[in-house]
Amino acid sequence: MALEMRTHGLDEGAAGVEYRAAWDLQREVHAAVVDAPAPADGTPHGTVLLLQHPPVFTCGKRTDDHEKPLDPGGADVIDVDRGGKITFHGPGQLVGYPIVRLPDHVLVVDYVRRVEEALIRVCRDLGVTTARVPGRSGVWLRADDRGPERKIAAIGIRVSRGVTMHGFSLNCDVDLGWYARFTPCGITDAGVTSLSAELGRDVTIADVLPLVEHHLRDLLAWAPYDATPDYEARPEPPRIALVTPGR
Repeated sequence: MALEMRTHGLDEGAAGVEYRAAWDLQREVHAAVVDAPAPADGTPHGTVLLLQHPPVFTCGKRTDDHEKPLDPGGADVIDVDRGGKITFHGPGQLVGYPIVRLPDHVLVVDYVRRVEEALIRVCRDLGVTTARVPGRSGVWLRADDRGPERKIAAIGIRVSRGVTMHGFSLNCDVDLGWYARFTPCGITDAGVTSLSAELGRDVTIADVLPLVEHHLRDLLAWAPYDATPDYEARPEPPRIALVTPGR
């Protein structure tokens, strides 16, 4: 099984794939990748699902209850088994679920860095300079006269039986108003942006898709690569312990 790219719900005018249906599909593909023999020559082994979702908030294992939106605007709020905190998915955002077997020499953190690097290179190809912020997952723009540090792509994964699940989201022309309903990833000192907002023109999923496929194929071939230099490190936001009155 070579690295396969599969798109779902990306046709023009499509509403996207309901999150729970996509989660079921992930589990189905994950089981197939686990059961398939890994190529002896070390070639990439797995499937990347590329899609968009109707509006939905997904809450990773580190999400505290108070971080969930009080008014989700009609969108579902779903607890999921990936790492990280709460994030948003919606139309105009390319979501990728790489379901791939990790070679023995690739650690989980190395895999995450490769996915981040692929998205950094996509942004660079489109004229947007981004990098990692150590201590915070995802892909970021540096603070400038337009605003504070701001995230353009989010990452949250799970690894089971040596095969990855969940993945990334890249904001293309998503409605950023959704992010005002919660604190993305629990980070209060930074913002969220999109390719369209940064470039001042419409950048659609269709514009971005071939670039994402190209750079994922390159980085998930597991060859050595030159990583983009990081920005300054930032701490992860602390978890807040809520005290019950009378205790």
